[in-house]
Amino acid sequence: MAKAMVLASGGLDSTTALALAVEKYGRDEVIALSVSYGQKHDKEIRAAEAVCRYYGVRQIFLDLAKIFQYSDSALLRQSDEEIPQESYGEQIKKTMGSRPVSTYVPFRNGLFLSSAASIALSFGCEVIYYGAHADDSAGAAYPDCSEAFNKAMNTAVYEGSGHLLRIEAPFVGITKADVVKEGLRLRVPYELTWSCYEGGDRPCGKCATCIDRAKAFSENGILDPALQ
Repeated sequence: MAKAMVLASGGLDSTTALALAVEKYGRDEVIALSVSYGQKHDKEIRAAEAVCRYYGVRQIFLDLAKIFQYSDSALLRQSDEEIPQESYGEQIKKTMGSRPVSTYVPFRNGLFLSSAASIALSFGCEVIYYGAHADDSAGAAYPDCSEAFNKAMNTAVYEGSGHLLRIEAPFVGITKADVVKEGLRLRVPYELTWSCYEGGDRPCGKCATCIDRAKAFSENGILDPALQ
């Protein structure tokens, strides 16, 4: 039976979390869970498939699109809202931190983790990893990435599983640049990952997640391998 389940979106943060889990438990003890939620493109899911092949871990898929069909998040297929071409900081300034950014999908991490908990218990896992980090929760941009949220979800999962399962968010207290630093130590194949909110052939370089990603690599003195 596997020991760890990792929420694997195909992005930078979740792939680094997957690398940590593989380092600690070994690939045969890790299962990756990739979730479709009605997003406008499947680039991240395809990236997750490539990452899981690279690490040789079992990958399973879950479709939660119907749960989010009522949301108007800019990330979802049913939304006519354009993806903002500016940083999270600029977006937060406009709302003065009074509400999440337009790409927030309502309680997405809560639903992902709750669903993952049921599946992880069925596989005998003792821990769920996910890649939330401090930059995403800053200014309430993504409130389901905060330390308070993680603590509450961990308590719920731990108690609700009869103390058999816990949640690990190894980056929740650090920046994206720190995540990249750890990933470089782990030799994460960042060239396989996809973070851009757009679904083009190459990252747009203009959406908030592209801006944050470029900054994180720059602060580590390197160019994003996905752009090379």
